[in-house]
Amino acid sequence: MDALSFIVSMSTYMLFLFMFLEFTREKEKFYKWFFILALFTFPLWFINLEGFFRWSKTLSVLIPLCFVSFVRMANSGKYEDKYKSLKKEWPLWILFGVLALNILEATLTDFQMGNPYNALCGVILMVTIPLPIRHWYIAKHDGNKNFGELIANLPVAWCVLYTLWNAAFVYGENPSYFASSLCILTVPLLWMLIKKRSDLWLMGRIYTLGIHILVRSSYDIFNPIMDSTAWYSQTVHTTWGVANLVLHSLYIFYWALVYRNKPYVMKNSARAYGY
Repeated sequence: MDALSFIVSMSTYMLFLFMFLEFTREKEKFYKWFFILALFTFPLWFINLEGFFRWSKTLSVLIPLCFVSFVRMANSGKYEDKYKSLKKEWPLWILFGVLALNILEATLTDFQMGNPYNALCGVILMVTIPLPIRHWYIAKHDGNKNFGELIANLPVAWCVLYTLWNAAFVYGENPSYFASSLCILTVPLLWMLIKKRSDLWLMGRIYTLGIHILVRSSYDIFNPIMDSTAWYSQTVHTTWGVANLVLHSLYIFYWALVYRNKPYVMKNSARAYGY
């Protein structure tokens, strides 16, 4: 494939992902039913999914997304007498566990593939995830419009390091899908920058990963139009892993000395809006 083909296909996919995030953020009926109906595509998964990692990844992404939809609905302000249990703190701990589990899955795979440098980055990311206490919320509005949105006040540095770590993982684990995965990793960062809301990164990551996993599990459109196998280089992969470990090591050093004990200032969050 020539460079122009990648530019067109990746740009088109990223535009689609950005529009998808806009709909899943504000349109309750859309995010309520989309992923529930998507689970009925599971007969196609037997054709397109191979191995334990692919199946566990698909299930550990799509099923929690349905849960996220109901938690968001419960906290949207439209169901005062319904879903009371979902308005408590425990759903946020479930989502925290899902994030940690998804990092753990890739980390273990990295170790198995002989990528210890990048695998150690995954361990650092799991250790430094801000706990739901004081950091995670489901807001029923963003200050202007009424809708439930998942807010996670993750440090921007953590989000960037996660993106670098995950991109390096995909580059080594399945380079043919690296180009498409680069799209779903880049869009949440761009989305939060455009919205000027770093606390929306996690919601952006969840939904871009969800639609990507759904499409890939149902029918592989990515290899025909974005096969990036030729991009792989063992030297680049090893160097990338080492560079990631250096950056992540610097981050955990900063986290241990400064950030972990730093008083948290609430900005652009549910509590800031008086929720």
